[in-house]
Amino acid sequence: MATNTGTMATAASHAIEGHVSRGFEPVRNAFEENFARRHELGGACCIHHYGEKVVDLWGGIRNKVTGELWERDTMVVVHSATKGLAAMTLAIAHSRGWLDYEERVSTYWPEFAQNGKDTITVRQILAHQAGLFAFDEPVDRATVANPDLLAGVMARHKPAWMPGTRQAYHGLTLGFYEGELLRRVDPRHRTLGQFFQDEIATPLREDFYIRLPEEIPNARFATLSPPGMIKMLIGFRPVRLLLEGLNRRSNISRALSANPGTAVYLDAARVYARNLEVPAGGGVGTARSMAHAYGVFATDGRELGLRQETLDLLAAPAIPPAHGFYDECLKGEVQFSLGFMKPSANWRFGGAGSFGSPGTGGALGFADPDAGIGYGYVTSRMGTVFTGDPRDVALRDALYAVLRSRPRQPLAAERIAS
Repeated sequence: MATNTGTMATAASHAIEGHVSRGFEPVRNAFEENFARRHELGGACCIHHYGEKVVDLWGGIRNKVTGELWERDTMVVVHSATKGLAAMTLAIAHSRGWLDYEERVSTYWPEFAQNGKDTITVRQILAHQAGLFAFDEPVDRATVANPDLLAGVMARHKPAWMPGTRQAYHGLTLGFYEGELLRRVDPRHRTLGQFFQDEIATPLREDFYIRLPEEIPNARFATLSPPGMIKMLIGFRPVRLLLEGLNRRSNISRALSANPGTAVYLDAARVYARNLEVPAGGGVGTARSMAHAYGVFATDGRELGLRQETLDLLAAPAIPPAHGFYDECLKGEVQFSLGFMKPSANWRFGGAGSFGSPGTGGALGFADPDAGIGYGYVTSRMGTVFTGDPRDVALRDALYAVLRSRPRQPLAAERIAS
């Protein structure tokens, strides 16, 4: 039974709205406390539990400059949390028999084999193990907007080291490689953004875009308020990653800050770039959409025609490269598998079978098949903790405390069988 919250609480003089189902009130309390104690500006959290939307909350301010309120349909860029939604498209391709995760990329894309890339498998590139984390040719917005031109750059791209030996976060390049791979295997040769819209967003009726159309007005968007320099210097964690980011020659700066850099999907006049696909970082949408999509992946996937074999592969443990999970960009151990992040000692979320993706500043979406959870959190104030924003952690801690106090529900497959 849902508990309507309406204007159920006031945080920083702005109403928190939405609903929670009975028993999930601790998540609502944590959401309120984010405003009162954790400096939340505006945001939203949504949770699906075995197909039921049990949490759907939003509130605060969507634009710090104008003071405009976060509304039910407010959308925001989620940076690298986009990676999880992009990876869903390849999972659908796998379920349809178009794509084998263990096959060489060059089987589907012969030109990719140039410059020592002939042995790279789909699994390796999706796990950031291909050594292709930063382009070595100039890539600007015009290049990104031209799939054929971008494909040529990627085909000529030379790995930084022998593929399969080391892991390095493909901060932006991952999505471009995913997009070209999908374009090659899709019988209709759609771009990843169009495929996502056709095969995921439209069937599920989601407000999420990897290719943001012209017609959506600026009034639908939240803007991200960045932390000040002092807050970054004092509060950013881990510190080593901050120092790497300040070094323009570092791997992480090359991966995220330049050529083309994350600014490529921003637009001073229109908030976010339109009709431009950056599948590793430029997704714009709602927490509600993320939670619903992950909720489908956390159960039986029937709404999207997913096979159990695909879902089992997504839930399976990550496979490390030869030198282990230490990431040469992120300067710590992180685990990736099939386009998603997996839980690890340094980045905890959900259970062992969970898969998802966080975004710079605090956004997170993930599926937890063992608990039947689809989760989404977004914000208008960027945080400074890379390994789990305190606002998001508080929400997830409250959620899993609720789940531990409730009788375990059977998995979707078990319920269907019974």
